[in-house]
Amino acid sequence: MIAFGPVPSRRFGSSLGINNIPPKICTYGCVYCQIGETIVKSVERRHYYGKDRVVGEVYEKLRVLEKEGIKSDYLTFVPDGEPTLDIDLGKEAEDLKETGIKTAIISNSSLLWMEDVREDLYKFDAVSLKVDAVSESLWKKMDRPHEKLKIHRILDGIRDFSSEYSGKMMTETMLVSGIDYGKEAEKIADFLREISPEISYISVPTRPPAESWVKAPEEDVINSVFQKFTDALGKRVELLISYEGNDFKTSGDPQSDILAIVSVHPMREEALHEFLRRSGRDWNLVEKLLKEEKIISVEYMGHRYFIRKMASRE
Repeated sequence: MIAFGPVPSRRFGSSLGINNIPPKICTYGCVYCQIGETIVKSVERRHYYGKDRVVGEVYEKLRVLEKEGIKSDYLTFVPDGEPTLDIDLGKEAEDLKETGIKTAIISNSSLLWMEDVREDLYKFDAVSLKVDAVSESLWKKMDRPHEKLKIHRILDGIRDFSSEYSGKMMTETMLVSGIDYGKEAEKIADFLREISPEISYISVPTRPPAESWVKAPEEDVINSVFQKFTDALGKRVELLISYEGNDFKTSGDPQSDILAIVSVHPMREEALHEFLRRSGRDWNLVEKLLKEEKIISVEYMGHRYFIRKMASRE
C-alpha cells in the first residue's frame, strides 16, 4: 500500500504517509535507519509506481478515511527509501494540492545538488531535511552514502534550496552514541545558522535501527549539542527524543492498515494493542501475521516493536 496511516508525527501532527519508493532503495545506508539495511543504493531518479498510482491511492485512502470521520493534518512523503529518487515527485505534489491538505516531505537531502530535485521540493508546504554532519568523515560513518555523492555538493544544494524556498523548512540531526560531537556540533550549528530553518530538530534513535550497536547518546551529549544549536538559532531548536504516542488511526481494514504502517513505521507493542482495541479486533490478528511471516518482532531499548518482514530486515 502506498498510502498508510494516519500515524502520529512529532513534526506533522496526524500524518497520512505516502510510500512512493519500493523497499529499500536509497541514496544512503544510514546506520540508524528504522527500515533496515539498504538493498539498492542509487542516485538515479526514475519512475517507480508512477504518478497516477501514487495520487490515485492517496485519494482513495482519503475517501475511506472520510467515511470514518478521520482527518489528516499533512500528506507526508516518507517512504521505504529516499523520496526524491522518484522522478514523478513534483507532479504528485502538484496533484495532491487539490485535496486542500498540506503536503510535506522528509528527505535525507542527498540529491538537493540537482536543480530538478529542488524544483520539486519547492512545491511542498513543508520540507524536512537531514543534516547529520557537515564533515566528510562523520557523514560517511553515519549515513554511508552512495559512492558518487559528495558532501560539499549536498551542503551547497541545501544552501541554494533554503535561499529560494518559501514554505516551512526544517532540519533534523540524528545523534548516536560513540560519536564525539564536540567540534562537529559547532560546525553543524554554523551551517544551520547560515540556512536558517524555521525549526531544527535534534533526534535520537527511538525505534530498532539497521545496526544493532546504534543507541541514543548520553544525556550530556544531547544537552551539549542542544546548547550549540540554540546559540546559533535561538528558540528554533527542539528535541525529538521521546515516543510519539499510540494514536494510530484505522480505515476499517486492520490487517491492511497494520501491514502498511509497519512497512515504514515500526509499531510498539502497546501501540498495536491500542490500535486493535479501536478496531474491534484482538491480539490473534498479530499472532496470525507473525505465523504467516508477514511481520516480525524486534526488541529495542526495552520495548518490543513489530515490523513488516522485508529483505532489508533479514
